[in-house]
Amino acid sequence: MPTERTSIHGQWSSRLAFVLAATGSAVGLGNIWKFPYITGENGGGAFVVVYLICIAVIGIPVMMTEVLLGRRGRQSPINTMRTLAAEEGRWPYWHLLGWMGVISGFLILSYYSVIAGWALSYVFRSGSGMFVGADAEAIGNIFTNLISDPERLLAWHTLFMVITMVVVARGVKSGLEKAVTLLMPALLVLLVLLVGYAMSQGEFMRGVHFLFDADMSKLSWQVVLIAMGHAFFTLSLGMGSIMVYGSYLPADASIGKTTFAIAFADTLVAILAGLAIFPIVFANGLEPAAGPGLIFQTLPIAFGQMPGGTLFGTLFFVLLVFAAWTSAISLIEPAVAWLVENHSLSRAMAASTCGIITWLVGLGTVFSFNLLSPAEGKTSFFDMLDFLTSNIMLPLGGLLIAIFAGWLMSEKSLQDELAMGHGIGYKLWHFLLRYIAPLAVLAVFLNVIGVLV
Repeated sequence: MPTERTSIHGQWSSRLAFVLAATGSAVGLGNIWKFPYITGENGGGAFVVVYLICIAVIGIPVMMTEVLLGRRGRQSPINTMRTLAAEEGRWPYWHLLGWMGVISGFLILSYYSVIAGWALSYVFRSGSGMFVGADAEAIGNIFTNLISDPERLLAWHTLFMVITMVVVARGVKSGLEKAVTLLMPALLVLLVLLVGYAMSQGEFMRGVHFLFDADMSKLSWQVVLIAMGHAFFTLSLGMGSIMVYGSYLPADASIGKTTFAIAFADTLVAILAGLAIFPIVFANGLEPAAGPGLIFQTLPIAFGQMPGGTLFGTLFFVLLVFAAWTSAISLIEPAVAWLVENHSLSRAMAASTCGIITWLVGLGTVFSFNLLSPAEGKTSFFDMLDFLTSNIMLPLGGLLIAIFAGWLMSEKSLQDELAMGHGIGYKLWHFLLRYIAPLAVLAVFLNVIGVLV
């Protein structure tokens, strides 16, 4: 049986609530903004096949482990790792792994909020008919005018941070759970509506073939590593979010079943996003490998030309905001939980403190596109933060999580939480966690820092 610790923050009312919350954490801009464009850049179906394999052999085992650690510790990631290291008789400084996750979440949210602010502003731009009849140059000017205006970016960044902190301040059941149980079904409904729209207006079967016809001749080790990295990052691993959400999971809920449900839902959202976007891209003669500009500079051209484009374009950016919002809530929760545990702050005070600090750090990203825009070939503050968190801190966090649970925790502790017995399921998870996941994450990490090419 699992340990009898209880979280002072409360717990999810059911396994479904946890699945919705953790899926909300995993489903974000990465699924709807990043997945379609990196699929377009890396060969379509061949990339998707590798991505799905990576979800199965890396993402799921590491996610199960984060949930396991969170539920066993029942505290913020920092205090959980301190408690579990002492319990297992290991090096006391393993709590630094928790700190790295909390700091990663802080830094990611600081720029995530700015990008989410773009999506928020595009809801109103699309709804007002600004994209109707606009050509590529006009759409490009709309985007350039937005990011080059620090006051506008600051306003949208501030608004997004406020709505995020309001939810977090209300606590686990009244805030986090209530928000995700409303937002996640709404997000899925919006996605299905957009897929239906793509079926009626776009070249749907061409989009299907692009996503699912695997031309393995387009694969390279670089593509495999990109798919591996994205599979890891899309599940919100290594940043403390899944660990702290796991600390609120009821003791009788199956970690294996819930993790599979989350991974399935997260992957489904990414695939549905591709099915909604690529048919529209192809129907309008646009480029599927348009890169990060696919969402903000390419799709608005299509929405501006299509029948009903104003309505469905607006719905698309509402979807993007919902996805960003559910992820943002999870990014700040580990830090809020730590402040409540260690400094006896109320949820509202802890959320306000974290929100203000994150907002201040976010100013660096706001100004990266205008007042502090770097010279040609130089790295901006935003680029630096994105590289540091996504390419160094998160894979390193995932690697250390796999090492701690796979090699340093006792068999009894793992069995207590997983309750899977000693059958093939447990043995497969343990093998993937001890050998495959660390080697794969290490390969991504070494590739990023230039050791592998």
